[in-house]
Order: sequence, then structure tokens, then C-alpha cells
Amino acid sequence: MTVAGHAADSLRLQRTHLAERSALLGMSVREADRSLGLNGAGAGLLDTTHFDTVRFPPPDWALPTFAAAAADGELAYTAYRGGDEVRRVCARSISGLLGVDVDPSRNLALTAGTQAGLFAVLGALVDEGDVVVLADPEYLFVERMLRFLGAEVVRLPFVDTPTGPELDLDRLETLSARGIRLLLTSNPHNPTGAVLGPEAIARLARIAVRDDFLVVVDALYCRLVYDDTAYTHLASEPGMAERAITLLGGSKTESLSGYRVGMVVGPSAIIDAVEQMIAMLCLRAPAYAQQVMTRWLVDDHDFVAQRVQELRQIQRTTVAALSTVPGLIVQPGAGTAYLWPDVSALGLTDLEVARILQNEAGVVVSPGYQFGPSGIGHFRICYARDEVPWAAALDRMASALAGASRYSG
Repeated sequence: MTVAGHAADSLRLQRTHLAERSALLGMSVREADRSLGLNGAGAGLLDTTHFDTVRFPPPDWALPTFAAAAADGELAYTAYRGGDEVRRVCARSISGLLGVDVDPSRNLALTAGTQAGLFAVLGALVDEGDVVVLADPEYLFVERMLRFLGAEVVRLPFVDTPTGPELDLDRLETLSARGIRLLLTSNPHNPTGAVLGPEAIARLARIAVRDDFLVVVDALYCRLVYDDTAYTHLASEPGMAERAITLLGGSKTESLSGYRVGMVVGPSAIIDAVEQMIAMLCLRAPAYAQQVMTRWLVDDHDFVAQRVQELRQIQRTTVAALSTVPGLIVQPGAGTAYLWPDVSALGLTDLEVARILQNEAGVVVSPGYQFGPSGIGHFRICYARDEVPWAAALDRMASALAGASRYSG
């Protein structure tokens, strides 16, 4: 598309279309998204790309706290990195969560959602040509951001272990020895739901310290972990105080996504750089919504515990329903509210599966190609849904997949 004889999108933006993936998809990632109508709106279908915030609403204190702040015009403008009092309260809570000392004035910035926090961090740290190691698969927008910034993206696969999927740290040792700017992953992992074990976290920290690179960890789901699974924050490992950048927020486990406030925790110099990015992007996180975060990690412990129990039960019923499709492999993760079914044996591509589920089951899923090369042959669903309509939707999904499958056993 052109405007006045020129391309409507910049070369930087065109890089985010991931045209080189056409060898696997037959089209660019952007074209595949557009063919499915994936624009975040859901088009009136049951949309499993995000949490059902009707069935799983925010805590009762969220709206009154926001309303009280909105009634006080003095709170409309804050420092670019967030209000002083909000950061003071949040830093105390986050220190307990991470197991590290978080200085509210030096180590913490509030952002307009974790997504904006991610872009602010990468924009502050990554230069054209920097080598960035990215987990494969990984949250769909990360590679697009990195390509926009001109990074050289190297994908790091997961390997199966007796305790579940883990990052291929042997491969990371080889990559980091050559020199890398940073590694980025999520833990618990989006899209697979895997939780990196304590031994893997400790080894990752040792490699980062030895080869002197940064690690960005999206820990958005760190409170949504099932069955007493051990969870270790990388920031608390020896030597990581000056190397770990942690993304946090209440958008998922606490359903605060509509308030658009996230957190970046990291070394002082990096937070200073992130603040410059925030100022250019949006000036500050929504000021009234910032006040809601003074209750996060403080008044929601029972709320989160109940939610984790409910989601674990829905996970079980979802796995059971989809496992009735011959050849479909469904492994429950130890965290998040996502499943990552493998459709490879069905003889269908993930793009075909997404179309079938939209057209025949009325359900929007996230096709695996969005999450990286290793995602092809999978799809992601968020099962944080109202149980009754979800049960009916699962029946439709199973029927549609079984009917379209070319699985031969």
C-alpha cells in the first residue's frame, strides 16, 4: 500500500512482518495474521487469545481505588517513571516477591502495561545489529519489536527434560561465548506454560555473569503456578543484580489488563534509560490507574490463591476434552492459563487449524507460527473462560479438529 507515491509503512515496520517466514508459511507472518483477521478484537467469536475478564474480573478493590484517584485531580500528573508514593508501596511488595532489595527511586518504573514496558526496555537497550537471543517459542510480539529495532535475533529452543521443558542452556553457552547483548524469555513461559526449574535458573545466571550479558524475564505469570511447583526469580540469583530486568504486572493473574499498568524492575542505569523511553512513548503510565497498584501484592493473596485453584480445574477439563481428538498432543503446563497443543500428527498446519476453529467452532486461537519457527504445528489457547460456554466450545473444537484431521494412527 502506498500513500502519495511512498510506502505507507516504514522499512522498520516492514521488518516486523517477518517476510522470511514465508518459506514455512507460504506468506509473511503479517499476511497470515491478516488472513485470519487477528487484530485483537475477536470479531464476536469466542476469543481464546486472552483472559475472560467477565468470568475472571479484577479484585473488588480495583475500581473503588481507581475512582478515588480519578476524583483527585492532583494525581493526574506523575514522574515519568510513576508516582513517588505508588513506587514506594510497590517497591516494598516487589522486594518481597523477588527476594531482592528494590529501591523505589532507582530500581522501579511503572509503564503503560507490561507490553509498553517490554518495548521501553528493548528500545532502551538494543541497537541496530545487536545479537539478541530469544526463546523459541516466545510471546508473539517480542521478535517483532526486536526486528523493528534492527537486532539480529537468534532463537534458543526448549529441550524436554524429566521435569518438563527447559531452555537449551548448552546451546546458550555456545551462543553467549561469541558475544550477545541480551537473552529474553518468559517464566512461566508464554505460550507453553512451562516453569523454568531452580537448577536451570541458577545455571542461566552463571552463564550470564560469566559471559556478561543482560537477561530480560517477563514474569507476568509468576503468581499463576500450579501444584506447589517451585518458582525462582532470576533477579535473586548471585551476580544478577546488575544484569536482570524483570517485567511484572497484574494484568493476567489479577485481571487488571484494562488498567494498563505494568512494572519494570532492574538496575538503576537501565531504569533511567527506560524512563526516557516512557517519556517519549506515552509520558507516563495512566496516572489514576497507577494508584490501583498500591493494592496489588498487598490485598490480593486470597484472591490469587482462589483464582489459581479455579484455573487449575479448568486446565484439567480442557486437557481432557481436547485429548479426545486422535493424534492431538496436549500437555498441561505448570503455570499460566495457556495450553500449547501439538497438531503435527493431524496432517494440518497451525494456520489451517486456526481457520477451521474460527469457521467451524466459532473460536479464535493463536496459531503457533506467531511465536517463532518452532511454534509451527501448534496453537495456543487461553482457558481462563466461563466454564459452561467453554465446555460447549471445547466440544465444537474437538469435533471440528477430528472431522478435519488426516491422522492415520
